[in-house]
Amino acid sequence: MGTTHNGITNHNSNHHKDKSVHSHSHSEESQRKIINRLSRIEGHVRGIKTMVNEDRDCPEVLIQIAAIRGALDRVARIILDEHLSECITRAAEDGSIDIEIEALKAALDRFLPS
Repeated sequence: MGTTHNGITNHNSNHHKDKSVHSHSHSEESQRKIINRLSRIEGHVRGIKTMVNEDRDCPEVLIQIAAIRGALDRVARIILDEHLSECITRAAEDGSIDIEIEALKAALDRFLPS
């Protein structure tokens, strides 16, 4: 797995160079959809920073944070759905299903609350 900084994995690690895990090549449309959603989330985070700088009411800020959480969960769902429908299927076909399932389990252990 990649190195972490404040709990964020560095995806430019040697982990992705490991030949036992397939390359993650996804459609341009899918990548565009995810990037667009993340850009909107990024804008919302900047908006919350502005709200905090302007001393806006705490409940307003919390509502916006909840909206961002929901948006991140929707992005994660898109990525998971695509992973299950494309990556896991490809791994089953090329004989690396066990490795791919273990990698998914490890990611879900970090992603889902304990």
